[in-house]
Amino acid sequence: MRLPREISGEELAKLLKKYGYEITRQTGSHSRLTTTLHGEHHITIPAHNYLKIGTLSSILSDISIHLKVEKSDLIKDLF
Repeated sequence: MRLPREISGEELAKLLKKYGYEITRQTGSHSRLTTTLHGEHHITIPAHNYLKIGTLSSILSDISIHLKVEKSDLIKDLF
């Protein structure tokens, strides 16, 4: 499945609430999200208007590894 091209860091943070991720810290233009689902996990998301495709892909890969789900299934569920 194709990744969305026009998603901001803020929009992604809202979508990730479904998996228990909440903003725990914001420093400059980056937000740190944490979940305790399947153990504690932290990710950092840039608070830019549009995330670069490689950045979005890397974030989603990291989340899929933590949640032990296929990346394609995660993308379908989020978008």
